[in-house]
Amino acid sequence: MKPRNRSNSTRSKYTLVGSDLSYYSSDVPGLLGGYKRGKIYGRLDCPSALRAIARGGYVNHRVFFANEETALAAGYRPCAVCMPSKYKEWKRCTRKCEYT
Repeated sequence: MKPRNRSNSTRSKYTLVGSDLSYYSSDVPGLLGGYKRGKIYGRLDCPSALRAIARGGYVNHRVFFANEETALAAGYRPCAVCMPSKYKEWKRCTRKCEYT
């Protein structure tokens, strides 16, 4: 059997959201997922997000970010379920300081 020529294979493209909320194509998948309607971001294995996906409907509003800095710059907040310490810090800082 002849081996496949990997140089001719096409790479998967991933659609990510930038800090300006515009979509762009990436060769690398996003590290974080987000929910557009709630402006929340979290881990891809978040139990809350996985339950919502299993119920349906959530997938149409799902976005992906390359990193946490981009998600924050886009106006999203950390998930209280999968990122509780980041969420507590964000909540404490929403009125008192700039969260980074």
